[in-house]
Amino acid sequence: MKRIVVLGAGESGSGAAILAKEKGFDVFVSDCGTISDPYRALLDQNGVKWEDGKHSEELILNADEVIKSPGIPLTAPLIQKLQAQGTPIISEIEFAARYTNAKMICITGSNGKTTTTSLIFYILKQAGLNVGLAGNIGNSLALQVAHEDHDYYVIELSSFQLDNMYDFKADIAILLNITPDHLDRYDYKFQNYVDAKFRITRNQTKEDSFIYWAEDPVIDREMKKIQLGATLYPYGFTQPNPLPVGEDELALKGRHNVLNSMAATIAANVMGIKKEVIRESLMTFQGVEHRLQYVATVRGVRWINDSKATNAGTPSRQ
Repeated sequence: MKRIVVLGAGESGSGAAILAKEKGFDVFVSDCGTISDPYRALLDQNGVKWEDGKHSEELILNADEVIKSPGIPLTAPLIQKLQAQGTPIISEIEFAARYTNAKMICITGSNGKTTTTSLIFYILKQAGLNVGLAGNIGNSLALQVAHEDHDYYVIELSSFQLDNMYDFKADIAILLNITPDHLDRYDYKFQNYVDAKFRITRNQTKEDSFIYWAEDPVIDREMKKIQLGATLYPYGFTQPNPLPVGEDELALKGRHNVLNSMAATIAANVMGIKKEVIRESLMTFQGVEHRLQYVATVRGVRWINDSKATNAGTPSRQ
């Protein structure tokens, strides 16, 4: 029986462990921190062996394959040992995709991922499609593949999640923007981070779609250097406007959200969603709580709740 070791028992790790157990693998979960009670209960209910507060090398280095939490850097000593002995190390997304034929709509970027992912999910739900929301939001893709049966998944992907994806393919890949971020994970080399973001196009063919902000200087520079296999869909203020509504009619306000709405609209168009559904969705989407959420105007100053932002990037860089 093939042995799968999962490193990290958060949302992605626990989901991967449940899916691996369901598929008949010998599964062990190890977390050097404290596994939260809900995930402990989930693992116990599914008969998955686990440890926390440490990494027992004798129980990990004998793995046939390791599923690594995105939060664990490739420079971690245990990861270095696994790599040195040739143990395959993959992401939860990579593992989960092996067990579903669902179409994958994947979104990455330094800013705007959650809003754009949520908007696309909303549009597809409004269109009546059987769709799941995964990645950095919603339940893990692996847990949904184990317990649900969606035809489509809309997935928010960080650069960390993209790092350990190899055979995975996005049917629709969206790259919103690239600004310096998480450089401590990339040897403080911006190009390494850029390369990680562009992994979202990995394995794409002409039948797949790559949607990207054409006016982002970093993306523009890279697109001039590389040859991609996907069908390209650039968007931006200098490109043909795909929106079926006026900018003032969008539920999401601000220049950055006009761009996010353009990306979502193109994705919906590629999927053949009716124009009326897209239009209505763009006008009624409520946005993501605590993400550039308008609060009030006091003495001429607009107060915005952005308490769940994950980096210090400014909205204007969308």
